[in-house]
Amino acid sequence: MVNKPTILIVDDAPDNIHILMNLLKDDYKVKAATSGAKALTLLNSGDNPDLILLDVIMPEMDGYQVCQEIKANPKTSDIPIIFVTANNQVEDEEAGFSLGAVDYLTKPVSPSIVRARVRTHLALHQQHQTLESMVLERTKELESTRLDIVRKLARAGEYKDNTTGMHIERIAWFARIVARKMNLSEKWCELLFHASPMHDIGKIGIPDRILLKPGKLDNEEWQEMKRHTEYGAQIIGDDGTPLLKMAREIALNHHEKWDGSGYPNGISGEEIPLSARIVAIVDVYDALTSQRPYKSSWDQQQTLELIQSESGRHFDPEIVDVFLGSITEIQKVQTELQ
Repeated sequence: MVNKPTILIVDDAPDNIHILMNLLKDDYKVKAATSGAKALTLLNSGDNPDLILLDVIMPEMDGYQVCQEIKANPKTSDIPIIFVTANNQVEDEEAGFSLGAVDYLTKPVSPSIVRARVRTHLALHQQHQTLESMVLERTKELESTRLDIVRKLARAGEYKDNTTGMHIERIAWFARIVARKMNLSEKWCELLFHASPMHDIGKIGIPDRILLKPGKLDNEEWQEMKRHTEYGAQIIGDDGTPLLKMAREIALNHHEKWDGSGYPNGISGEEIPLSARIVAIVDVYDALTSQRPYKSSWDQQQTLELIQSESGRHFDPEIVDVFLGSITEIQKVQTELQ
């Protein structure tokens, strides 16, 4: 048995809902909401309809406002919306289309027109989803290749600074754990997972006498070492793909500090991209708890106290709280990826 598409009718007049339900109930599963707020609550529950018939003139929240809310939410933005209203001026239709509606029906509705428009827009929506699926499938191989290249380039940077071991792998896992705990979208979390290993790719441009020096760097050497952030941004370039765009912003900004005392540009607070703010914490944590030729590893308690003390100075306070709340998961991954 083929599942019927679901239509959501949003109208404050029960009579109007009754009319539309009777027109559509034989061919579709029909739901109703008597206000914009109730419609949004229904949509937020996650049981999304295939199409929405939305009245414009409603108390408290009109149809235009409801449409804006729906289109602003990534989880509902793709649902086709047909406005159903007594307003029939050209400017009313233009307002509806500008907000993302696919059609405009005028009351009193014509049964044949309602059925035809609903059928047409459901078919167009299904066709759009099919085409998106085809494009997604055809780009999987390209995306896989791109990710492989990014990983290999990050690995090249690791070979230049081969004392870091599994550092780049741990950074990727730590960053994704923190991002997920912040309830960021899974798509964004995956971008962060694949982009964060590139954070130190700029070390390729640092001379070995500085990068591999076992002792403390002098001022001139330290100024050159700090340039790895800029070198990294230059290596990644201005590619417009989301993955490389995020990789570039991390490479350039992961040594910026919340209070503005970082480098290379001394930006502060939310001026620092969120991706770089997350990587900043996990990078410091992993660096401190790892042994290097020029230093011994810190113990966990000492490291966590340092990170807590730097909340609001080096690190975003919100991310510090999430990081500390995720430490059990992070330590488990750290043990597995020694």
